[in-house]
Amino acid sequence: MKKTDLELEFEARLKEYKLVIYKVCRMYKNDPNDIQDLYQDIIIQLWKSYPKFRGEAKFSTWLYRIAINTALASFTRKKRAIQTSEVELYNIQMPYEEDIGLKEEQHQQLHTAIQQLNDVEKSIVILYLEDKSYDAMEEILGISNATLRVKMNRIKDKLRTLTNNK
Repeated sequence: MKKTDLELEFEARLKEYKLVIYKVCRMYKNDPNDIQDLYQDIIIQLWKSYPKFRGEAKFSTWLYRIAINTALASFTRKKRAIQTSEVELYNIQMPYEEDIGLKEEQHQQLHTAIQQLNDVEKSIVILYLEDKSYDAMEEILGISNATLRVKMNRIKDKLRTLTNNK
């Protein structure tokens, strides 16, 4: 089956942002199987929403919003029902890859501390670590710029405390 231009464009964008998606998954899930499941759920949600992407916001902003909302929604689902979907028709294959490049010990220490944050704090940290501006964070999370700055200062203090106690 030949891929459409939309599918090729979508795959190219996913390849560019796959580590971002993985980071979101790692923030909200600990078990490798849960991380992989969430990764796939995010890919599916992105694909379902992609035809509606109008380019009014940056692609990364749109992607973060869907990824974070999908991650948060995964906690509210009581029991996962087997969902049938025509995903095989999409013929999109995105390999699951481990996050590389950070020193493992430091990465693990930071990850452990971040896991102790609440869901909103985790979302803010993800975006902060990706060097998103407070304006971009406001657009993605719907939290005012001033509130984000206050929360970020509190999160930094909290993370310092959590990582110094180890």
